[in-house]
Amino acid sequence: MLPVALTTIGKEPRLFLGVLEAQNFIQYGYLLTLSALLVLAGALSDYYGRRLLFTIGLIGFSVTSAICGLAPNLEFLVVARLAQGAAGAILVPGSLAILTDGFSGERQGWAFGVWAGATGLAGVLGPFIGGVLVQQVTWRAIFFINIPFLLVALWATLRHVEESRDPQASGRFDWFGALLVALAVGGLSFGAIYGQSQQWQSALAFGALAVGALTTLALPFYFARSRNPLVPLSMFRSRNFSVTNVSTLLIYGAIYVTFLFLPVFLQGPLGYSPSAVGLGSIPGTLFLIFLSTRFGTLASRYGPRVFMTVGPLIMAAGLFWFARIPADSSPWMLDLADMSTWAPSAGYLVDVLPGYLVFGFGISIMVAPLTTALMRSVPGRQAGLASAINNAISRVGPQLAGGLLFIIVSASFYATLAAHAPGLDVNSADVRQTLPPLNPPTAPVPPDVAQASRVASTEAFHEALIVAGGLLILGAAANGFWISNRQALSAGEAGQADQGQPEVSTSPV
Repeated sequence: MLPVALTTIGKEPRLFLGVLEAQNFIQYGYLLTLSALLVLAGALSDYYGRRLLFTIGLIGFSVTSAICGLAPNLEFLVVARLAQGAAGAILVPGSLAILTDGFSGERQGWAFGVWAGATGLAGVLGPFIGGVLVQQVTWRAIFFINIPFLLVALWATLRHVEESRDPQASGRFDWFGALLVALAVGGLSFGAIYGQSQQWQSALAFGALAVGALTTLALPFYFARSRNPLVPLSMFRSRNFSVTNVSTLLIYGAIYVTFLFLPVFLQGPLGYSPSAVGLGSIPGTLFLIFLSTRFGTLASRYGPRVFMTVGPLIMAAGLFWFARIPADSSPWMLDLADMSTWAPSAGYLVDVLPGYLVFGFGISIMVAPLTTALMRSVPGRQAGLASAINNAISRVGPQLAGGLLFIIVSASFYATLAAHAPGLDVNSADVRQTLPPLNPPTAPVPPDVAQASRVASTEAFHEALIVAGGLLILGAAANGFWISNRQALSAGEAGQADQGQPEVSTSPV
Protein backbone atom coordinates (compact mmCIF):
# COMPACT_ATOMS: atom_id res chain seq x y z
CA MET A 1 0.00 0.00 0.00
CA LEU A 2 2.75 2.45 0.93
CA PRO A 3 4.24 3.10 -2.55
CA VAL A 4 0.80 4.13 -3.82
CA ALA A 5 0.56 6.68 -1.00
CA LEU A 6 4.06 8.15 -1.20
CA THR A 7 3.16 10.90 -3.66
CA THR A 8 0.38 12.12 -1.37
CA ILE A 9 2.50 11.68 1.76
CA GLY A 10 5.16 13.86 0.13
CA LYS A 11 2.78 16.83 0.36
CA GLU A 12 2.67 16.67 4.17
CA PRO A 13 4.56 19.22 6.34
CA ARG A 14 8.31 18.61 6.63
CA LEU A 15 11.02 20.19 8.74
CA PHE A 16 14.27 19.65 6.85
CA LEU A 17 13.98 16.68 4.45
CA GLY A 18 13.43 17.05 0.70
CA VAL A 19 10.39 15.36 -0.84
CA LEU A 20 12.09 12.47 -2.67
CA GLU A 21 14.60 12.17 0.17
CA ALA A 22 11.75 11.82 2.70
CA GLN A 23 9.93 9.31 0.47
CA ASN A 24 13.09 7.21 0.30
CA PHE A 25 13.63 7.31 4.07
CA ILE A 26 9.96 6.45 4.75
CA GLN A 27 10.32 3.42 2.50
CA TYR A 28 13.85 2.37 3.38
CA GLY A 29 13.89 3.41 7.06
CA TYR A 30 11.52 0.53 7.69
CA LEU A 31 13.80 -1.81 5.75
CA LEU A 32 16.84 -0.53 7.65
CA THR A 33 15.71 -1.60 11.11
CA LEU A 34 14.00 -4.68 9.68
CA SER A 35 17.18 -5.94 8.01
CA ALA A 36 19.43 -4.92 10.91
CA LEU A 37 17.40 -6.89 13.47
CA LEU A 38 16.06 -9.80 11.40
CA VAL A 39 18.97 -12.15 11.94
CA LEU A 40 19.01 -11.51 15.69
CA ALA A 41 15.23 -12.02 15.76
CA GLY A 42 15.63 -15.31 13.87
CA ALA A 43 18.11 -16.56 16.46
CA LEU A 44 15.77 -15.46 19.26
CA SER A 45 12.83 -17.28 17.64
CA ASP A 46 14.83 -20.50 17.28
CA TYR A 47 15.72 -20.35 21.00
CA TYR A 48 12.61 -18.94 22.68
CA GLY A 49 10.06 -20.33 20.22
CA ARG A 50 8.78 -19.28 16.79
CA ARG A 51 5.17 -18.99 17.98
CA LEU A 52 6.13 -16.73 20.88
CA LEU A 53 8.23 -14.32 18.80
CA PHE A 54 5.62 -14.30 16.03
CA THR A 55 3.00 -13.28 18.60
CA ILE A 56 5.17 -10.49 19.99
CA GLY A 57 5.81 -9.27 16.44
CA LEU A 58 2.10 -9.11 15.64
CA ILE A 59 1.44 -7.00 18.73
CA GLY A 60 4.38 -4.68 18.03
CA PHE A 61 3.42 -4.21 14.40
CA SER A 62 -0.13 -3.28 15.42
CA VAL A 63 1.09 -0.59 17.83
CA THR A 64 3.63 0.91 15.44
CA SER A 65 1.09 0.93 12.59
CA ALA A 66 -1.13 3.15 14.72
CA ILE A 67 1.80 5.46 15.50
CA CYS A 68 2.63 5.79 11.78
CA GLY A 69 -0.96 6.73 11.03
CA LEU A 70 -0.81 9.54 13.60
CA ALA A 71 2.46 11.08 12.33
CA PRO A 72 2.23 14.93 12.26
CA ASN A 73 5.05 15.44 9.73
CA LEU A 74 7.40 13.54 7.43
CA GLU A 75 10.29 13.41 9.86
CA PHE A 76 8.10 11.88 12.60
CA LEU A 77 6.83 9.33 10.07
CA VAL A 78 10.41 8.35 9.21
CA VAL A 79 11.10 7.66 12.91
CA ALA A 80 7.82 5.76 13.29
CA ARG A 81 8.73 3.62 10.29
CA LEU A 82 12.03 2.76 11.95
CA ALA A 83 10.07 1.46 14.93
CA GLN A 84 7.69 -0.43 12.65
CA GLY A 85 10.66 -2.11 10.97
CA ALA A 86 11.90 -3.31 14.35
CA ALA A 87 8.50 -4.87 15.05
CA GLY A 88 8.50 -6.42 11.58
CA ALA A 89 11.90 -7.98 12.27
CA ILE A 90 10.40 -9.88 15.22
CA LEU A 91 7.42 -10.93 13.12
CA VAL A 92 8.99 -12.13 9.85
CA PRO A 93 11.33 -15.06 10.70
CA GLY A 94 8.64 -17.18 12.32
CA SER A 95 6.40 -17.49 9.27
CA LEU A 96 8.70 -19.57 7.04
CA ALA A 97 10.18 -21.41 10.02
CA ILE A 98 6.71 -22.55 11.08
CA LEU A 99 6.05 -23.85 7.53
CA THR A 100 9.42 -25.59 7.34
CA ASP A 101 8.78 -27.34 10.64
CA GLY A 102 5.33 -28.52 9.60
CA PHE A 103 5.91 -29.80 6.03
CA SER A 104 8.44 -31.91 4.09
CA GLY A 105 8.99 -33.26 0.57
CA GLU A 106 6.70 -32.06 -2.22
CA ARG A 107 4.20 -30.87 0.38
CA GLN A 108 6.84 -28.45 1.59
CA GLY A 109 7.19 -26.95 -1.89
CA TRP A 110 3.40 -26.73 -2.10
CA ALA A 111 3.29 -24.98 1.29
CA PHE A 112 5.88 -22.45 0.18
CA GLY A 113 3.75 -21.87 -2.91
CA VAL A 114 0.70 -21.20 -0.74
CA TRP A 115 2.81 -18.76 1.30
CA ALA A 116 3.93 -16.99 -1.89
CA GLY A 117 0.35 -16.94 -3.20
CA ALA A 118 -0.90 -15.40 0.03
CA THR A 119 1.82 -12.78 -0.31
CA GLY A 120 0.59 -12.19 -3.84
CA LEU A 121 -2.98 -11.78 -2.62
CA ALA A 122 -1.78 -9.05 -0.29
CA GLY A 123 -0.03 -7.55 -3.29
CA VAL A 124 -3.29 -7.60 -5.25
CA LEU A 125 -5.49 -6.08 -2.59
CA GLY A 126 -2.91 -3.78 -1.00
CA PRO A 127 -2.21 -1.30 -3.83
CA PHE A 128 -5.87 -1.06 -4.86
CA ILE A 129 -7.23 -0.67 -1.35
CA GLY A 130 -4.38 1.70 -0.57
CA GLY A 131 -5.15 3.79 -3.65
CA VAL A 132 -8.84 4.02 -2.76
CA LEU A 133 -8.05 4.94 0.85
CA VAL A 134 -5.56 7.61 -0.21
CA GLN A 135 -7.94 9.09 -2.75
CA GLN A 136 -11.21 8.80 -0.84
CA VAL A 137 -10.16 8.92 2.85
CA THR A 138 -6.57 9.76 3.83
CA TRP A 139 -3.11 8.24 3.44
CA ARG A 140 -3.14 7.61 7.20
CA ALA A 141 -5.77 4.89 6.70
CA ILE A 142 -3.19 2.63 4.98
CA PHE A 143 -1.56 2.19 8.39
CA PHE A 144 -4.74 1.95 10.46
CA ILE A 145 -6.20 -0.75 8.18
CA ASN A 146 -3.39 -3.11 9.19
CA ILE A 147 -4.64 -3.35 12.74
CA PRO A 148 -7.80 -5.53 12.39
CA PHE A 149 -5.96 -8.01 10.14
CA LEU A 150 -3.09 -8.22 12.61
CA LEU A 151 -5.53 -8.90 15.44
CA VAL A 152 -7.14 -11.74 13.46
CA ALA A 153 -3.66 -13.18 12.77
CA LEU A 154 -2.87 -12.91 16.48
CA TRP A 155 -6.02 -14.86 17.39
CA ALA A 156 -5.26 -17.56 14.78
CA THR A 157 -1.66 -17.91 15.97
CA LEU A 158 -2.61 -18.31 19.60
CA ARG A 159 -5.34 -20.81 18.78
CA HIS A 160 -3.87 -22.95 15.99
CA VAL A 161 -0.05 -22.70 15.82
CA GLU A 162 2.06 -25.09 17.90
CA GLU A 163 5.33 -23.93 19.44
CA SER A 164 8.62 -25.04 17.83
CA ARG A 165 12.26 -24.18 18.51
CA ASP A 166 15.85 -25.28 17.91
CA PRO A 167 16.81 -27.71 20.71
CA GLN A 168 20.51 -27.04 20.04
CA ALA A 169 20.24 -23.24 20.35
CA SER A 170 22.61 -21.96 23.04
CA GLY A 171 20.70 -18.90 24.24
CA ARG A 172 23.78 -16.70 23.76
CA PHE A 173 23.03 -13.89 21.34
CA ASP A 174 25.41 -11.74 19.37
CA TRP A 175 24.14 -8.25 20.23
CA PHE A 176 27.34 -6.61 19.00
CA GLY A 177 27.02 -8.41 15.68
CA ALA A 178 23.51 -7.02 15.29
CA LEU A 179 24.89 -3.52 15.90
CA LEU A 180 27.57 -4.05 13.25
CA VAL A 181 24.96 -5.19 10.71
CA ALA A 182 22.89 -2.08 11.45
CA LEU A 183 25.94 0.17 10.98
CA ALA A 184 26.87 -1.53 7.70
CA VAL A 185 23.42 -1.38 6.14
CA GLY A 186 22.45 1.98 7.60
CA GLY A 187 25.73 3.69 6.76
CA LEU A 188 25.69 2.68 3.10
CA SER A 189 21.99 3.40 2.43
CA PHE A 190 21.76 6.61 4.48
CA GLY A 191 25.04 7.95 3.10
CA ALA A 192 24.02 7.37 -0.52
CA ILE A 193 20.56 8.93 -0.18
CA TYR A 194 21.58 11.86 2.02
CA GLY A 195 24.74 12.59 0.04
CA GLN A 196 22.85 12.96 -3.24
CA SER A 197 20.14 15.10 -1.61
CA GLN A 198 22.90 17.44 -0.31
CA GLN A 199 24.68 17.49 -3.70
CA TRP A 200 27.65 15.70 -2.07
CA GLN A 201 28.49 18.74 0.02
CA SER A 202 27.86 17.03 3.37
CA ALA A 203 30.62 15.55 5.52
CA LEU A 204 27.91 13.52 7.31
CA ALA A 205 27.10 11.65 4.09
CA PHE A 206 30.73 10.73 3.42
CA GLY A 207 31.20 9.75 7.06
CA ALA A 208 28.15 7.47 6.93
CA LEU A 209 29.39 5.84 3.71
CA ALA A 210 32.81 5.26 5.24
CA VAL A 211 31.32 3.68 8.37
CA GLY A 212 29.05 1.47 6.27
CA ALA A 213 31.82 0.33 3.93
CA LEU A 214 34.37 -0.38 6.65
CA THR A 215 31.84 -2.22 8.81
CA THR A 216 30.73 -4.32 5.83
CA LEU A 217 34.34 -5.37 5.20
CA ALA A 218 34.81 -6.20 8.87
CA LEU A 219 31.70 -8.37 9.27
CA PRO A 220 33.08 -11.69 7.91
CA PHE A 221 36.22 -11.37 10.06
CA TYR A 222 34.15 -10.63 13.15
CA PHE A 223 31.74 -13.52 12.57
CA ALA A 224 34.66 -15.89 11.94
CA ARG A 225 36.18 -15.06 15.33
CA SER A 226 33.04 -14.64 17.43
CA ARG A 227 32.21 -17.46 19.86
CA ASN A 228 28.46 -17.14 19.19
CA PRO A 229 28.22 -15.25 15.87
CA LEU A 230 24.97 -13.68 14.79
CA VAL A 231 25.56 -15.22 11.35
CA PRO A 232 27.40 -18.57 11.60
CA LEU A 233 29.66 -18.65 8.54
CA SER A 234 29.35 -22.46 8.52
CA MET A 235 25.86 -22.04 7.03
CA PHE A 236 27.47 -20.65 3.88
CA ARG A 237 29.26 -23.96 3.27
CA SER A 238 25.98 -25.00 1.72
CA ARG A 239 26.31 -23.78 -1.84
CA ASN A 240 22.58 -23.39 -2.35
CA PHE A 241 22.34 -21.26 0.78
CA SER A 242 25.15 -18.98 -0.42
CA VAL A 243 23.94 -18.67 -4.01
CA THR A 244 20.30 -18.15 -3.03
CA ASN A 245 21.28 -15.29 -0.76
CA VAL A 246 23.46 -13.66 -3.43
CA SER A 247 20.66 -13.83 -5.99
CA THR A 248 18.18 -12.60 -3.38
CA LEU A 249 20.34 -9.51 -2.82
CA LEU A 250 20.21 -8.70 -6.53
CA ILE A 251 16.65 -9.76 -7.36
CA TYR A 252 14.86 -8.24 -4.39
CA GLY A 253 16.92 -5.07 -4.72
CA ALA A 254 15.45 -4.69 -8.20
CA ILE A 255 11.91 -5.63 -7.11
CA TYR A 256 11.57 -3.24 -4.18
CA VAL A 257 13.20 -0.30 -5.93
CA THR A 258 11.00 -0.75 -8.99
CA PHE A 259 7.82 -0.76 -6.94
CA LEU A 260 8.91 2.28 -5.00
CA PHE A 261 9.65 4.35 -8.11
CA LEU A 262 6.87 3.07 -10.41
CA PRO A 263 3.83 4.26 -8.41
CA VAL A 264 5.54 7.59 -7.66
CA PHE A 265 6.31 8.08 -11.37
CA LEU A 266 2.83 7.10 -12.54
CA GLN A 267 1.11 9.48 -10.13
CA GLY A 268 3.66 12.29 -10.45
CA PRO A 269 4.74 13.16 -14.02
CA LEU A 270 2.07 11.04 -15.74
CA GLY A 271 -0.86 12.05 -13.53
CA TYR A 272 -2.46 8.70 -12.62
CA SER A 273 -4.88 8.71 -9.70
CA PRO A 274 -3.93 6.59 -6.64
CA SER A 275 -6.89 4.27 -7.28
CA ALA A 276 -5.77 3.70 -10.88
CA VAL A 277 -2.23 2.84 -9.77
CA GLY A 278 -3.55 0.35 -7.22
CA LEU A 279 -6.11 -1.28 -9.50
CA GLY A 280 -3.73 -1.27 -12.46
CA SER A 281 -1.18 -3.40 -10.60
CA ILE A 282 -3.62 -6.25 -9.91
CA PRO A 283 -3.48 -8.25 -13.20
CA GLY A 284 0.22 -9.07 -12.90
CA THR A 285 -0.08 -10.13 -9.28
CA LEU A 286 -2.77 -12.69 -10.12
CA PHE A 287 -0.07 -14.94 -11.60
CA LEU A 288 1.64 -15.08 -8.20
CA ILE A 289 -1.60 -16.12 -6.51
CA PHE A 290 -2.64 -18.84 -8.93
CA LEU A 291 0.70 -20.27 -10.11
CA SER A 292 2.94 -20.18 -7.02
CA THR A 293 1.80 -23.53 -5.59
CA ARG A 294 2.29 -25.16 -9.00
CA PHE A 295 5.84 -23.89 -9.43
CA GLY A 296 6.66 -24.69 -5.80
CA THR A 297 5.59 -28.31 -6.35
CA LEU A 298 7.52 -28.54 -9.64
CA ALA A 299 10.65 -27.18 -7.96
CA SER A 300 10.36 -29.87 -5.27
CA ARG A 301 9.99 -32.54 -7.98
CA TYR A 302 12.53 -31.45 -10.61
CA GLY A 303 14.82 -29.03 -8.79
CA PRO A 304 14.62 -25.25 -8.45
CA ARG A 305 17.46 -24.12 -10.75
CA VAL A 306 15.59 -23.64 -14.04
CA PHE A 307 12.74 -21.77 -12.33
CA MET A 308 15.15 -19.51 -10.43
CA THR A 309 16.87 -18.70 -13.73
CA VAL A 310 13.96 -18.23 -16.11
CA GLY A 311 11.79 -16.30 -13.65
CA PRO A 312 14.15 -13.33 -13.11
CA LEU A 313 14.88 -13.11 -16.86
CA ILE A 314 11.16 -12.75 -17.58
CA MET A 315 10.88 -10.20 -14.78
CA ALA A 316 13.71 -8.20 -16.39
CA ALA A 317 11.78 -8.16 -19.67
CA GLY A 318 8.84 -6.63 -17.80
CA LEU A 319 11.04 -3.87 -16.37
CA PHE A 320 12.50 -3.11 -19.79
CA TRP A 321 8.92 -2.64 -21.03
CA PHE A 322 8.31 -0.11 -18.24
CA ALA A 323 11.55 1.61 -19.29
CA ARG A 324 9.95 2.61 -22.60
CA ILE A 325 6.94 4.48 -21.13
CA PRO A 326 6.86 7.85 -22.95
CA ALA A 327 6.48 11.18 -21.18
CA ASP A 328 3.20 11.82 -23.01
CA SER A 329 1.60 8.46 -22.14
CA SER A 330 -2.07 9.12 -21.38
CA PRO A 331 -2.88 8.69 -17.65
CA TRP A 332 -5.71 6.67 -16.16
CA MET A 333 -7.48 9.01 -13.72
CA LEU A 334 -9.81 6.47 -12.11
CA ASP A 335 -12.31 7.89 -9.63
CA LEU A 336 -14.73 5.31 -8.22
CA ALA A 337 -17.36 8.03 -7.81
CA ASP A 338 -17.24 8.90 -11.54
CA MET A 339 -18.15 6.04 -13.90
CA SER A 340 -16.80 7.94 -16.89
CA THR A 341 -13.25 7.35 -15.53
CA TRP A 342 -13.58 3.61 -14.97
CA ALA A 343 -12.31 2.53 -18.42
CA PRO A 344 -8.49 2.23 -18.56
CA SER A 345 -6.66 4.77 -20.70
CA ALA A 346 -4.81 3.79 -23.86
CA GLY A 347 -1.58 4.70 -22.12
CA TYR A 348 -2.21 2.16 -19.37
CA LEU A 349 -3.22 -0.60 -21.78
CA VAL A 350 -0.20 -0.11 -24.06
CA ASP A 351 2.57 1.24 -21.80
CA VAL A 352 1.87 -0.17 -18.33
CA LEU A 353 -0.30 -3.31 -18.39
CA PRO A 354 2.06 -5.46 -20.53
CA GLY A 355 4.93 -4.73 -18.14
CA TYR A 356 2.84 -5.78 -15.14
CA LEU A 357 1.76 -9.01 -16.85
CA VAL A 358 5.25 -10.05 -17.94
CA PHE A 359 6.79 -9.14 -14.59
CA GLY A 360 4.02 -10.91 -12.66
CA PHE A 361 4.44 -14.13 -14.65
CA GLY A 362 8.19 -14.07 -14.04
CA ILE A 363 7.94 -13.55 -10.29
CA SER A 364 5.35 -16.35 -9.98
CA ILE A 365 7.92 -18.72 -11.52
CA MET A 366 10.72 -17.57 -9.21
CA VAL A 367 9.42 -17.02 -5.66
CA ALA A 368 8.37 -20.47 -4.40
CA PRO A 369 11.35 -22.32 -5.98
CA LEU A 370 13.77 -19.79 -4.45
CA THR A 371 12.17 -20.33 -1.05
CA THR A 372 12.31 -24.10 -1.52
CA ALA A 373 16.03 -23.97 -2.40
CA LEU A 374 16.77 -21.76 0.59
CA MET A 375 14.87 -23.68 3.25
CA ARG A 376 16.23 -27.06 2.08
CA SER A 377 19.81 -25.83 2.16
CA VAL A 378 20.16 -25.90 5.98
CA PRO A 379 19.00 -28.18 8.81
CA GLY A 380 15.40 -27.74 9.87
CA ARG A 381 16.51 -26.76 13.38
CA GLN A 382 18.09 -23.62 11.84
CA ALA A 383 14.98 -22.72 9.84
CA GLY A 384 14.27 -19.53 11.75
CA LEU A 385 17.85 -18.26 11.40
CA ALA A 386 18.03 -19.19 7.69
CA SER A 387 14.74 -17.45 6.99
CA ALA A 388 15.89 -14.40 8.93
CA ILE A 389 19.22 -14.16 7.09
CA ASN A 390 17.52 -14.41 3.70
CA ASN A 391 14.83 -11.94 4.69
CA ALA A 392 17.49 -9.54 5.95
CA ILE A 393 19.39 -9.82 2.67
CA SER A 394 16.16 -9.29 0.71
CA ARG A 395 15.79 -6.00 2.63
CA VAL A 396 19.46 -5.00 2.38
CA GLY A 397 19.33 -5.29 -1.41
CA PRO A 398 16.62 -2.62 -1.76
CA GLN A 399 18.50 -0.23 0.50
CA LEU A 400 21.76 -0.56 -1.42
CA ALA A 401 19.99 -0.54 -4.79
CA GLY A 402 17.78 2.30 -3.56
CA GLY A 403 20.80 4.38 -2.62
CA LEU A 404 22.41 3.71 -6.01
CA LEU A 405 19.25 4.44 -7.98
CA PHE A 406 18.48 7.53 -5.91
CA ILE A 407 21.83 8.89 -7.11
CA ILE A 408 21.09 7.89 -10.71
CA VAL A 409 17.55 9.30 -10.68
CA SER A 410 18.52 12.60 -9.05
CA ALA A 411 21.61 13.18 -11.22
CA SER A 412 19.78 12.28 -14.42
CA PHE A 413 16.72 14.37 -13.54
CA TYR A 414 18.56 17.61 -12.83
CA ALA A 415 20.94 17.19 -15.78
CA THR A 416 18.01 16.68 -18.18
CA LEU A 417 16.05 19.50 -16.52
CA ALA A 418 18.97 21.89 -17.07
CA ALA A 419 19.14 20.87 -20.74
CA HIS A 420 15.39 21.42 -21.33
CA ALA A 421 15.08 24.60 -19.21
CA PRO A 422 18.40 26.44 -19.80
CA GLY A 423 17.50 29.47 -17.71
CA LEU A 424 16.80 27.40 -14.59
CA ASP A 425 19.42 27.15 -11.83
CA VAL A 426 19.01 23.47 -11.01
CA ASN A 427 21.58 23.71 -8.21
CA SER A 428 19.57 26.20 -6.18
CA ALA A 429 17.77 24.96 -3.07
CA ASP A 430 14.49 26.60 -4.13
CA VAL A 431 14.45 24.82 -7.50
CA ARG A 432 15.24 21.47 -5.90
CA GLN A 433 12.47 21.93 -3.35
CA THR A 434 9.97 22.97 -6.02
CA LEU A 435 10.92 20.37 -8.64
CA PRO A 436 11.64 17.00 -6.94
CA PRO A 437 12.45 14.02 -9.23
CA LEU A 438 9.56 11.70 -10.19
CA ASN A 439 7.07 13.98 -8.42
CA PRO A 440 4.80 16.82 -9.55
CA PRO A 441 6.03 20.37 -8.79
CA THR A 442 5.37 21.36 -5.19
CA ALA A 443 4.44 24.93 -6.25
CA PRO A 444 3.07 26.54 -9.45
CA VAL A 445 5.69 26.76 -12.22
CA PRO A 446 5.57 28.01 -15.85
CA PRO A 447 4.19 25.46 -18.36
CA ASP A 448 7.55 25.06 -20.12
CA VAL A 449 9.26 24.26 -16.81
CA ALA A 450 6.52 21.78 -15.88
CA GLN A 451 6.96 20.04 -19.25
CA ALA A 452 10.74 19.98 -18.81
CA SER A 453 10.27 18.42 -15.36
CA ARG A 454 7.97 15.78 -16.84
CA VAL A 455 10.49 14.84 -19.53
CA ALA A 456 13.38 14.82 -17.04
CA SER A 457 11.48 12.56 -14.63
CA THR A 458 10.63 10.16 -17.47
CA GLU A 459 14.24 9.85 -18.61
CA ALA A 460 15.45 9.37 -15.03
CA PHE A 461 12.81 6.69 -14.48
CA HIS A 462 13.92 4.89 -17.65
CA GLU A 463 17.53 4.79 -16.46
CA ALA A 464 16.51 3.44 -13.04
CA LEU A 465 14.43 0.64 -14.58
CA ILE A 466 17.23 -0.38 -16.95
CA VAL A 467 19.63 -0.69 -14.01
CA ALA A 468 17.03 -2.69 -12.04
CA GLY A 469 16.55 -5.01 -15.03
CA GLY A 470 20.31 -5.54 -15.11
CA LEU A 471 20.24 -6.61 -11.44
CA LEU A 472 17.61 -9.23 -12.29
CA ILE A 473 19.75 -10.59 -15.12
CA LEU A 474 22.73 -10.90 -12.77
CA GLY A 475 20.55 -12.74 -10.24
CA ALA A 476 19.33 -15.12 -12.93
CA ALA A 477 22.92 -15.80 -14.03
CA ALA A 478 24.00 -16.61 -10.46
CA ASN A 479 21.15 -19.10 -10.10
CA GLY A 480 21.67 -20.66 -13.52
CA PHE A 481 25.37 -21.30 -13.03
CA TRP A 482 25.56 -22.31 -9.37
CA ILE A 483 22.25 -23.56 -7.89
CA SER A 484 22.46 -27.32 -7.26
CA ASN A 485 19.34 -29.34 -8.02
CA ARG A 486 20.97 -32.35 -6.36
CA GLN A 487 21.29 -30.61 -3.00
CA ALA A 488 17.68 -29.38 -3.05
CA LEU A 489 16.23 -32.72 -4.16
CA SER A 490 18.28 -34.83 -1.76
CA ALA A 491 17.19 -32.69 1.16
CA GLY A 492 13.54 -32.96 0.16
CA GLU A 493 13.56 -36.67 -0.60
CA ALA A 494 15.25 -37.47 2.68
CA GLY A 495 12.72 -35.43 4.63
CA GLN A 496 15.74 -33.54 5.86
CA ALA A 497 13.84 -30.62 7.29
CA ASP A 498 14.29 -32.37 10.64
CA GLN A 499 17.25 -34.66 10.08
CA GLY A 500 20.33 -32.47 9.80
CA GLN A 501 22.61 -30.78 7.32
CA PRO A 502 21.81 -31.42 3.66
CA GLU A 503 24.46 -32.54 1.21
CA VAL A 504 26.78 -29.73 0.18
CA SER A 505 27.48 -30.01 -3.53
CA THR A 506 30.54 -28.43 -5.12
CA SER A 507 29.78 -28.98 -8.80
CA PRO A 508 26.89 -27.90 -11.02
CA VAL A 509 24.10 -30.37 -11.74
